[in-house]
Amino acid sequence: MSYIEEMFGLKDKTVAITGGGGVIAGAMSEALLKAGANVSLWDIAQDAIDQAISRLAGSTGLKDQLHGVIVDAMDRESVQKAIDSTVEKFGSLDVLINAAGGNRGKSSFLETDMEQFEFVLKLNLIAGLMVPTQAVAKYWIDNKIKGSIINLASMASYIPLSGVWAYDAAKAAVKNLTMGAAKEFAPYGIRVNALAPGFFIGKQNRALLIDEKTGELTQRGRDVIAHTPFGRFGDVKELAGATLFLASNNASGFVTGVTIPVDGGYLVHNI
Repeated sequence: MSYIEEMFGLKDKTVAITGGGGVIAGAMSEALLKAGANVSLWDIAQDAIDQAISRLAGSTGLKDQLHGVIVDAMDRESVQKAIDSTVEKFGSLDVLINAAGGNRGKSSFLETDMEQFEFVLKLNLIAGLMVPTQAVAKYWIDNKIKGSIINLASMASYIPLSGVWAYDAAKAAVKNLTMGAAKEFAPYGIRVNALAPGFFIGKQNRALLIDEKTGELTQRGRDVIAHTPFGRFGDVKELAGATLFLASNNASGFVTGVTIPVDGGYLVHNI
């Protein structure tokens, strides 16, 4: 085994990733598979799981290391069944990636629809962190497993984005609760960290950033590029290194409670 494999390899480790049918989840899953991990894709939609497994099997040739489970990440019983299914398939569960989330719409503060606001909060904070973390952390504590949790924060965790008030609130809370959970679970050897992607084109934000009719950047897309020192959107493959770092106990065994921006310099923009 080479030094790189020893440091970042994940052979015989199993990773569960919520929102497993998403674009960012797919890029993270590909990196994990290539590093030797088994990957269990948890998603609320069977078609999203099927498409993700087909895509990942095609790009990696590692279909035997893939597993899919329909799960409602807002429901503790559903998450528990996903844990049981994953452990039955691969014999263990070592890493949880909370990648479920997203946004719905954009409005002024005064015109915010409270029903939609509540849904987005639940999507990003209840499904996107609380319920899966509770269930998996309990499983680890009960079985004396020193697991690793990777949450998905956002640029909105640091600086609010205009017009997406519930998303802003939820992602700020993700960063906060990453620190809080890291302290609570540290005595059990469980690490809790987060990645904060900058602007990557995905299902949720494509229409906000790119005009579907012309293929040109929207005004918001132009504003993002102007604010990003690298002058471009990120490629989801650029999340691979940070994902493997946080997933590997050999690489980041003394790292907990941190949120790592992968943002092309978005947060260091100045004038």
